[in-house]
Amino acid sequence: MRPNRPIDSVDAASATSSSPVRDLAASILPFARTAALLAIGAMFAIIITAIVLRFADLANLPGGLYPDEAAEGLDAQRMLHEPGYHPEWLVWFTNDGGREALFAYVVAVVFHFFGATAETLRGTAAGFGVAGVLAVWVLARRWGTWIGLTAAAWAAGSLWLVVISRNGERNTIVPFFGALAFLALLFWLAKPSRRTAALAGGTIALSMLYTYQPLKLFPIVIAMWLWWLWRKDPATFQRLRGGFKQFVAAFLVVAAPMIAVVITMPDNYFSRAAYVSALNPAAAGDSTLIHWVRTIATFGFTGDPNGRQDVAGLPLLSIPLTLVAVLGLVRLWRGRRDPANALILCSLPAFMAPALFAVEGGSPHFLRLLGLAAPLGVMIALGAAELVEQTHRRLGVWPARFAVGAVALGLALVALNSWQAYSTAPVADRYDYYSFALVDLANAADHPNTAVIVDGFQKMDIQFLDYAQAPMIFQPGTPIPTPHSFSQIVALTRGDLVAAVGETAAQGARPVAWDLSGKPAVWALTP
Repeated sequence: MRPNRPIDSVDAASATSSSPVRDLAASILPFARTAALLAIGAMFAIIITAIVLRFADLANLPGGLYPDEAAEGLDAQRMLHEPGYHPEWLVWFTNDGGREALFAYVVAVVFHFFGATAETLRGTAAGFGVAGVLAVWVLARRWGTWIGLTAAAWAAGSLWLVVISRNGERNTIVPFFGALAFLALLFWLAKPSRRTAALAGGTIALSMLYTYQPLKLFPIVIAMWLWWLWRKDPATFQRLRGGFKQFVAAFLVVAAPMIAVVITMPDNYFSRAAYVSALNPAAAGDSTLIHWVRTIATFGFTGDPNGRQDVAGLPLLSIPLTLVAVLGLVRLWRGRRDPANALILCSLPAFMAPALFAVEGGSPHFLRLLGLAAPLGVMIALGAAELVEQTHRRLGVWPARFAVGAVALGLALVALNSWQAYSTAPVADRYDYYSFALVDLANAADHPNTAVIVDGFQKMDIQFLDYAQAPMIFQPGTPIPTPHSFSQIVALTRGDLVAAVGETAAQGARPVAWDLSGKPAVWALTP
């Protein structure tokens, strides 16, 4: 049996070349080929789990369609079918509060081949979710084969990532692009050159500017990391320094279209961040202290109150997983002389910041924590390795073997519990969060020459789901000048119909869809 020896060492080489989980696996399976086959089998099971948890029953779960999802699908349809329609500078949509266009471009490609439906929209997001699991695996493999598998297993089964992967919004791409950015930096670290520096700069610009808000803090991560290298590892800093110009040049080239957006329309670009910031007195949310406590307590105790981002208010990590993550944090700190460990450590406070300082909405806010997905996967995997190593060191090989089994069983239970929680969430918990009534309204409006009374945010569901019919949209409270020119008029409330056509004309209105309590949810009128 190999001598007991911690993975983390002051030299980076030992940190990359050994792992207690790999060492223990070698003692259990002395033949390298057997260990390799076991790793392949584990990765196959992880990929299948990631696919099943993200694609199973996607036509019915979560159901409904929130307008932010519909906005992505609508813009994708318009790019496909409306000549000349494109985002500003080809990268930025000014509608729906201002949005990066990258996800919508991918949705447009999927729509071209598979059709434009809510299911294919969400299927695109689910595909990115699976890609994110694979990217976390590739990233964590830097610390060892079994570290990579453990990180991927957590990402595949995490309820946090499963929920977000099944929503058709652009934030689902963050775990993939976040891991990609870390990989580019570590590749530059491993093989410093002008080419790898340029690759890292371009990848950081792509991941930071064209995805979703949390990754916009990557420059802070890099600045903290380079400062740490300058102070603690001058030799590595000097090796990287030779590529600084290429890094910046590639960053600026890739970032140029978005920089043009910032310069030409700053109000739209910064409006979303300004609206949710703690500096905005109009931002509705918990008090700052309660917000901070609840956000930090998401690791083990508190969950997101928004049903589109969580299920049943479950915490982002369970208490056992939080304890494992703490072990990983200790391990990273102990091995902080390794520049890769230092990079992960620098990312943790930076990617906690969006959730801490953006106070609008409920707290904790899981979407604002998405920048943590990749580094958290690494930290959990290293924590599991630390648990196995400490058990091996203190109790011997057989207890360590049981610890490996416990880690595998625990991660399998995480995935099973995630699916059980997600798949059994009652429609009552999803009805309002996923705007089921708007889908009913779109179904009612799916006829030629229909007028729909709905507000500017909700109308995106109608425009996307009824794109081929192109119904006329009227704002609530707006009179319809010629109601008899429409075959029917539909609205969410009878009051909206009265305001549009008058009480006398609205007497023939009838409910055509009902909510879960039996209350009319959609009204229709034949003028």
